[in-house]
Amino acid sequence: MPRTGVRRRLAAAAAVALVGLGLLSACGDDPESTSGPVKLRFLSLAWQKESLQANKDLVAQWNRDHPDIQVEYVQGDWNSVHDQLLTAFEGGDVADIVHYEAASIGEFSKRGYLADVSSLLSDGFKGQIDKGIWDTVTFDGKVTGVPFLLESQVVIANKALLDAAGVTVPPADGGWTWDEFQANAQKLTKPGQFGVAWALKSPTNRVMNLALNFDGKFFYTDGGKTEVKVGDAEKEVPKRIHDMLYTAKSAAPEALGMSGADTLPGFFGGKYAMLPGSVSLRQQMVEQAPAGFQWVTLPPIKGLSTKQAANPQTLSISADSKHQKEAAQFLEFFLNPANMAALAKGDWLVPTGKQANQELVKTTGGKQGWDVAADSASDLTVAPFQMVDGYPEWKTKYATPALQQYFANKITLDQLGTQLVDGGKQVLR
Repeated sequence: MPRTGVRRRLAAAAAVALVGLGLLSACGDDPESTSGPVKLRFLSLAWQKESLQANKDLVAQWNRDHPDIQVEYVQGDWNSVHDQLLTAFEGGDVADIVHYEAASIGEFSKRGYLADVSSLLSDGFKGQIDKGIWDTVTFDGKVTGVPFLLESQVVIANKALLDAAGVTVPPADGGWTWDEFQANAQKLTKPGQFGVAWALKSPTNRVMNLALNFDGKFFYTDGGKTEVKVGDAEKEVPKRIHDMLYTAKSAAPEALGMSGADTLPGFFGGKYAMLPGSVSLRQQMVEQAPAGFQWVTLPPIKGLSTKQAANPQTLSISADSKHQKEAAQFLEFFLNPANMAALAKGDWLVPTGKQANQELVKTTGGKQGWDVAADSASDLTVAPFQMVDGYPEWKTKYATPALQQYFANKITLDQLGTQLVDGGKQVLR
């Protein structure tokens, strides 16, 4: 999955100008050209140093080995790509291969702008990725993206504080239940130290993701009509977080208005023992933790399951591309197990491919939480909210303000449910 808003804002602003130059270029070859190699444009949203290098190296390798199919790398930017893609698709001028995310390509897929890749890719390639992940890029029966990087929710913990409290680190394939997590947070709480810091400045996506632990769906469709429902399953995660804040008092109240990065000074200073957050937070541990600081990655918390919503980064082929077959050949190379592992490592995310996961654990020795990251991929799947066109508006106007009020203890759990349902009635008309 792409980065959160904080990480997106860190992307290089200079890329915007390059997108303007490269994105609005005709797909494939000049229609009047009758000779020379097939030419493809690849719009990439990679922005971190290691990820950028991996992308460019793979394109260069392909071009050396395939003189008859040449790929031009075009740098894009997460902050502006949606509007520019919309303009490019409507104008009939877009890159042959487009990097984006599952939650955002549905709009373009439903408008017929993206090719169905199901018949363009080999069965062996498709079999490396679980069906639940493919479901995130399937719209109206058409597979219009290749999912390749995932972002799961894990827990980063201060190993020294866990040891001091007698809390044992769980194995990569066997995380704590929610009850165990809450009990351990209590053990890790003492004067001047909270067991956990829930960074809930933008709470909706996190709640939607973790609600799947208890089969909480929020969005229910019947007879073509979708509505928001908030029952016991949907209330479970918000209630548990609220209890940690105000009943057990094992969660730091000041973290409510923070992003994940905002909690790091307190975490490094021993004020917070555990940080629930994105698997990509491990990068900041490696780059920013003080010398000698001991940290560990704990597996996803388990309710009825450890299921979470998958919003993978994707690569799509434009429906207007004159060379869809060649574009698919490039994608199978670009996302072979070794290459997908390299791309995931560069972005501190989880590869969708099974062999790529094995390759990543092998090359890293499972250190820096890569064993936990790889194992988390199996429980990521499509969530109902990802298939709802009105979700972004519901999230912004209704869900986020209501959840912020609830976590600030200004409204009750039932009032939270009422606001979420009423917001759904306004958006899903």
